[in-house]
Amino acid sequence: MNVPSKPASIDVEIHGNFIDGREVEAGGGAMLDVRNPATGDVIARIPNSTAEDIDRAMRSARAAFEGKAWGGMDTRARARLVNKLADAFEANLDSLYRLETLNNGRPINETRAQLSRLPDFFRYFAGVALSRRDSVIPVEGPYLNYTLRTPIGIVANCTPFNHPLMILCKSLAVVLATGCVTVVKPSEYTPLTTLKLAQIFTEAGLPPGVFNIVLGLGQSAGKMLAEHGDINKLVLTGGTEAGRIAGSAAARVFAHQTMELGGKTPVMVFDDFDVDRAVNYAAFGAFIGAGQTCVCASRHIVQASIYDEFVEKLQAKTRSIRIGDPFDANTQLGPVISARQRDRVLAYSGYGHQDGARLVTGGVAAKVPGHDAGYFVEPTVFADVTSDMRIFQEEVFGPFTSVTPFKDEADALRLANDSPFGLAAAIRTRDVARAHRVAAAVKAGIVWVNDHHRLDPASPWGGVDDSGIGRECGTESFDDHFNTKSVMVATHEQPFDWYRDTANQKRLN
Repeated sequence: MNVPSKPASIDVEIHGNFIDGREVEAGGGAMLDVRNPATGDVIARIPNSTAEDIDRAMRSARAAFEGKAWGGMDTRARARLVNKLADAFEANLDSLYRLETLNNGRPINETRAQLSRLPDFFRYFAGVALSRRDSVIPVEGPYLNYTLRTPIGIVANCTPFNHPLMILCKSLAVVLATGCVTVVKPSEYTPLTTLKLAQIFTEAGLPPGVFNIVLGLGQSAGKMLAEHGDINKLVLTGGTEAGRIAGSAAARVFAHQTMELGGKTPVMVFDDFDVDRAVNYAAFGAFIGAGQTCVCASRHIVQASIYDEFVEKLQAKTRSIRIGDPFDANTQLGPVISARQRDRVLAYSGYGHQDGARLVTGGVAAKVPGHDAGYFVEPTVFADVTSDMRIFQEEVFGPFTSVTPFKDEADALRLANDSPFGLAAAIRTRDVARAHRVAAAVKAGIVWVNDHHRLDPASPWGGVDDSGIGRECGTESFDDHFNTKSVMVATHEQPFDWYRDTANQKRLN
């Protein structure tokens, strides 16, 4: 798709699945509309894949995994290819970030900044592949014990709409660097950049079948992929209930699993931290990506002595955010992904009112001139929120945050940990000792001290409890793409006959 700098009209393209290095026809029923969330216009149509389509993609992946072109490639050659793919990604950044903005509605400045970092994920894991070593393990007696690692096989990857390429690449980079293969089911809302990247990588030399894409609805195509008997690992980023369903299906075939699910990030703001800086982080953490991130700063827990000042300044900051056309360089907040998601956010505004929270700003649909059919929501802040309210406990997934006062460090941690989720948390303090104490005690897989939304390909990413299992990024993710084989070699020449001299043997095994 050729995307102009400020698209007024787009030709509706028809896409198929991407299998064996090319797009192929798929699906047996009605095509699904892909819309621009800023305008509501249909920009593409995709199939809803059938079981036969899923099988076809899986057969292609298995053939590539077992074939010479990919399965027989040595580590150094694979690392060189992965670095070449990173270069190809970088060379196509302009078209990718424009297409992603068109498809998911994030402001162009956000999309450009996010996508420009993604080639580094491929370069990092290419480096890990080159530097990895198997283990030699000291064991008792005259034995040599060492490990061999072999790529795990087919990774089924279900990706969400909020960060289509970033979340794909967190998995895809390690899949390719380890010698695995993948079948990806992108969100039906945002499949376009995933398809484009597969085309770019194929043209750059990635063998057919290594990176396949099946399109369609999560409850059908995604479910069939997760429960397919030939997957070796499931990677899913999405809601907690979707994770339970997909994880249960994958468990039946004993597939490894990495799932990043829901979140309700607590941000603890202590009174020794600069309030203006805390407010700037609050707005960034809550409203970047229109708040559609699993690590959205959705619960601000603020020390009572600075609570009123924080709320007043957050109101002013939030009201200053410019909502508009995502392709306008002045826009700071774009639409949510769909009418359904807009209605969900507005419903939570209603819950806030019903439960007695105080609306500070927002809480309604936003009107953007020239984009009357777009899915825009004013950034929303509720104050005086208590831990028993729905807006404190449940994930909204939109430009929506709450503010709750706390008395002391113990009270802050009590409130922060009062959640079924445990993905991310954040701390605002100048007290180094307190920062480490609270980071150790808060229930989360990721903690930011005086920052937010920071990630790195070398840093493990994932949560606990209802936020999922496993880790992406870092050596933790790399290692989980291998089966480990232990080899025990006897280096002695001593005679052995258990059944001749049973009574004098010192050990059985």
